[in-house]
Amino acid sequence: MKTTAPHWLGSRRARARTLAVAGIVIASFAVTACSSGGSSSSGNAQTDSGGDITIWVDPPRVPAAQAFIDAHPEIKVNLTQIDGTVGGKTLQQQFAQFNQAGNGWPDALFFPSNDDIAWASGPQINYTADLTSSMADTIKGYDPAVIAPCAVDGKIVCLRNDAAPDVFWYNKTFFDTNGYTVPTTWEEYATLAGKIATEHPGMVSGFTGDAYAPDRYLWASGCPTNDRLSATEVHINLDDPACQRAKDLLTTLSTGKALSPLGIFDADAATVGQNFVMGPGAVWWGDYLFNQTWKIPAGTMTAVEPLKWEGETTPSTGDEGGGLWGMSNHITGKELENTITFMKFVATDPAWQVDLTTGLPGYGPVQDAWIAKQKAGNYFADNDTTFAAFKSATGYVVDKHAYMLYNTGGIWTETVTPALVAGDSVDSAWSTFGTELLNQAKTFGYTVVDTGK
Repeated sequence: MKTTAPHWLGSRRARARTLAVAGIVIASFAVTACSSGGSSSSGNAQTDSGGDITIWVDPPRVPAAQAFIDAHPEIKVNLTQIDGTVGGKTLQQQFAQFNQAGNGWPDALFFPSNDDIAWASGPQINYTADLTSSMADTIKGYDPAVIAPCAVDGKIVCLRNDAAPDVFWYNKTFFDTNGYTVPTTWEEYATLAGKIATEHPGMVSGFTGDAYAPDRYLWASGCPTNDRLSATEVHINLDDPACQRAKDLLTTLSTGKALSPLGIFDADAATVGQNFVMGPGAVWWGDYLFNQTWKIPAGTMTAVEPLKWEGETTPSTGDEGGGLWGMSNHITGKELENTITFMKFVATDPAWQVDLTTGLPGYGPVQDAWIAKQKAGNYFADNDTTFAAFKSATGYVVDKHAYMLYNTGGIWTETVTPALVAGDSVDSAWSTFGTELLNQAKTFGYTVVDTGK
């Protein structure tokens, strides 16, 4: 890793980090952590520290906070490095304790899981500030599809760090050598994957073992697993035709021996990744996964626009990550003013979003500068096609997919992943996944609509 990595990385690799930075305080996440302002509970008056701000970030976002400190020495920052575990409950429990105590909230933080925005903006925790007016100019810089995860009940309650739509990756060297044609539909992809697996045993056309796998395939099909209707209702229906075509696709890929049951972050993924010839994957796969982690040689991989489903004219794709920054609604005055300055910086400033981050910035006006910097590295086999696909893919992310109190990816890795590793069929794994998805949604208090049962 060169500088930093996508927002989930700290959760996948536990890393020790020691920082000695003049003018800031680095603390580990603990039950006794407190905010700079000693803020009040949501029902009481907001407080003003006089200007000091407390920021919580996961390990990969420490460089973002440091860049802000370097750019704004006039603002005193108390920086806390927190656990980056995706799907963890420690952070939510901590915020519940803060609400009981009436103080302790950070002024701003980077959520370890995108799903955290569901509880942080919900009525029980009620942490996130409404940014719709206070950061209107910044919000205008986002493509609507990119900022969509932050739109909750008519309010913008967070800012997106990076855009993470899936594109279609392929090994251009392998394709050119063997005379294969890049597929344009999901169905062509499945057929070609089986052909390649037969003609070149061991070559891989997808990964199903990590928590982003349902985003790659189910979300890309429009399968309603996370279709939020309200704070208390969700539409889930794995019998929906959009779900069934995703299941059929995975069945074809699996029976054709074209998939790896590993996750992209597994210890052996870098070895298996050398045999990755094509498949859907996020834009950040390019620099972070292929280049920095798997060490696939330069001039090998290229991305094209997401695939279409047969009978449709527009590509359809999912989204893998793209972290969220949140701000406290418990502050006012100079504390609030300085926190807004921080939020704007981490969302828009090239000192972070161009110079340091490995993912396509969520904020549109700095995307071209980031792309120019990436192009200078000349890593991809076809730079122009790859970066054009990066920019267009955000417009093809299927809507009606919200972050919920339950974690669909976590449910997938608890049900589908072990089943496929054991050699079970997709159909069997799918049934277990669907049952647990419904159970967890109900456990979190949702009324499930249109379950198909």
